[in-house]
Amino acid sequence: QVQLVESGGGLVQPGGSLRLSCAASGVILSRYTVGWYRQTTGETREMVAIISNDGSTNYADSVKGRFTASRDNAKNMGYLQMNSLKPDDTAVYYCYIQSYWGQGTQVTVSS
Repeated sequence: QVQLVESGGGLVQPGGSLRLSCAASGVILSRYTVGWYRQTTGETREMVAIISNDGSTNYADSVKGRFTASRDNAKNMGYLQMNSLKPDDTAVYYCYIQSYWGQGTQVTVSS
């Protein structure tokens, strides 16, 4: 079955960087769009970034110019590079592929 495992979250100071990874198994990643979403307590899960199987990307306005989605189809991996992090970026981040969600990874931006 399809399994998605996110990693790379943690505590970082404002202005810092993190790189999230999404390891996919049970699916041929090259065929699908990879989505990155985030959610804070009591809020709706929101789209952060999408990278299509042709490599085209789309970002939420709040992260444009700071976040970059990428993929390595040979490794069945998706990535989200997050720079210039702000406290408002604090959330649990999820990857999403073909109706499947990972378990999420916590990102906390605080001094």
